Amino acid sequence: MRAAVVHDGHIVIEQRPVPSPGSHEVLVQIAAAGVNRADLMQRLGFYPAPPGSPADIPGLEFAGTVAELGPEVSAVAVGDRVFGVVGGGAQAQYLCVHETHCAIVPDTLDFITAGGVPEAFVTAHDAMVTQAAVQPNDWVLIHAIGSGVGTTALQLARAFNANVIGTARTAAKLEQCTSLGLAHGIVAPSDDAGRLDVNALNEAVRAIAPNGTDIALDLVGGPYLEAEIACAAQHGRIVLIGTLAGGRTSFDILATMQKFLTIRGTVLRPRNVADKAAATAAFVRDVVPLLAAGAVAPIIESVMPLAEAEQAYDLLGTDTTFGKIVLDCS
Repeated sequence: MRAAVVHDGHIVIEQRPVPSPGSHEVLVQIAAAGVNRADLMQRLGFYPAPPGSPADIPGLEFAGTVAELGPEVSAVAVGDRVFGVVGGGAQAQYLCVHETHCAIVPDTLDFITAGGVPEAFVTAHDAMVTQAAVQPNDWVLIHAIGSGVGTTALQLARAFNANVIGTARTAAKLEQCTSLGLAHGIVAPSDDAGRLDVNALNEAVRAIAPNGTDIALDLVGGPYLEAEIACAAQHGRIVLIGTLAGGRTSFDILATMQKFLTIRGTVLRPRNVADKAAATAAFVRDVVPLLAAGAVAPIIESVMPLAEAEQAYDLLGTDTTFGKIVLDCS
């Protein structure tokens, strides 16, 4: 099979043996696989695959057809159209995945669209619903709202009847999000040193939601956590998802205590089989019906063949994309 393989900071296409499924695994013939920032980090050598996943074939999400079953599989059948999240290995023509990590692709979705769904939608749903328990009329603050997870979280928040405030580094990305239901966008303000201006952001958020935000989805990290604490309402919930602006910052302990805040970190890739199965089941329960009905959909920036995986990575690295880049692996 052809596979995208990490070699010295680059992605090359190589021939690799087709893997064989274990007892509770299925072999999926991959039709499409999304490209994510975690893949960029793996290409640079900063984010190794977890144990049990291919060490040098990236790819955290897939869509394809079940081609073979392990001896104890009962959840899916050969020929089923499936998609899901994995620890790696999805950017290839075949992939072995645990049966409980496969969701059935709705008939209304083609494979390319489905290939851009799992990572963003499972991440956003897990953060907003499982971790932060979003409720109707909650105010949800989403940073980097023009990203794959950001546009997904926006759509899901609106589907769950929550109010959304989104931030981005450019007005253009906020404008693009208006078609997805964003009514309140803020260009992230910076101080004279080019650092996020926490006070200015807090003032902008409070002008929209005077009592503060109930949930913050932090896809950026660094000083954005300071702003989220400042912006938070009483009993607010903050979920840390990304660290594009850095993995460390100062922390207002007193404000966190006085507001009774909950701050949680989350990541999908290294979760064990049971935890990924639970996240997949919640995705099937809450999100797949919305996808099937067309109420939510992935925003696809570009579709590129597997042979052009290196160029797809470079495009994502420019930070100019709006939505997902998907590799056609067929």
